[in-house]
Amino acid sequence: MAEHPNRPSDQADTLRAMNPKEMETPNVENPMAATRVFAITSGKGGVGKTAVVANTAVLLASMGKRVLILDADLGLANIDVVFGLAPQHNLNHFFSGEQKLGDILVEGPQGIKILPAGSGVQRFTRLDNHEKMRLLEALDAMHNDFDFVLIDTEAGISENVTYFNTAAQEIMVVTTPEPTAITDAYALMKLLSNQYHEKHFNLIVNFIRNEEEALDVYRKLTMVANRYLDISIDYIGSIPRDKLMIDAIRKQQVLVELYPESKTSMAFEALARTLIQEPQSLEPKGSIQFFWKRLLDFGNK
Repeated sequence: MAEHPNRPSDQADTLRAMNPKEMETPNVENPMAATRVFAITSGKGGVGKTAVVANTAVLLASMGKRVLILDADLGLANIDVVFGLAPQHNLNHFFSGEQKLGDILVEGPQGIKILPAGSGVQRFTRLDNHEKMRLLEALDAMHNDFDFVLIDTEAGISENVTYFNTAAQEIMVVTTPEPTAITDAYALMKLLSNQYHEKHFNLIVNFIRNEEEALDVYRKLTMVANRYLDISIDYIGSIPRDKLMIDAIRKQQVLVELYPESKTSMAFEALARTLIQEPQSLEPKGSIQFFWKRLLDFGNK
């Protein structure tokens, strides 16, 4: 497995040693900083992917970052439900030509912006090339508006899932210690590697009982990946199983605001700080990457 040159090999130790209260996060806007785009994805449903997106987004915003969530589950949208929002328009209205992309933005906690998807509408569950390019160009026009874009993909290995993962700069795979979740996470990485030439993945292990359980998942995935795939997997964090999460979902609030002192909130905070500190690649992966023009401009400065 290829190691990241700027990371210690045991990133779990780094996360455990990190004291969020003592770390300083710069709150100064850098007008030259390129927008960073993360696809948060999973091989199967029920692994808590949307909760990871929502809580991480709120914490990034609380740290002074401008954040956009793109709900890319175009048939079963739920990011707006997590925040207790009822948007009048969604991405289906953009793809149909009824609304401009900026007109469907809604605001969530800490000033984060959300591009909501449509629920129960099958027309856009498989985007054609024209629709993909329209979204690419519309988002590229927002290149000065956000520091982070978090794409909440649908679960599985559909064409939309592969599109949003390949269009993002970084891929964050969310899994759990369950064998089926691990198997499906590997299947997703295998598909993205073999058919779309993705070589780097970030791993988040959710619903853990202890850190050793998360590291065991990481070891299993890297062992198989090293044997059969030419990819690198970086372990960037784990989130404890927490009954408070169920309570937060029922109340349609994010856990990190409802229970900020909980162990799970601390884990989300460590994850958000890791994303901020992550060295940024300025090499666009291809012409379908979101904000690729901005990256090219930034790289030439």
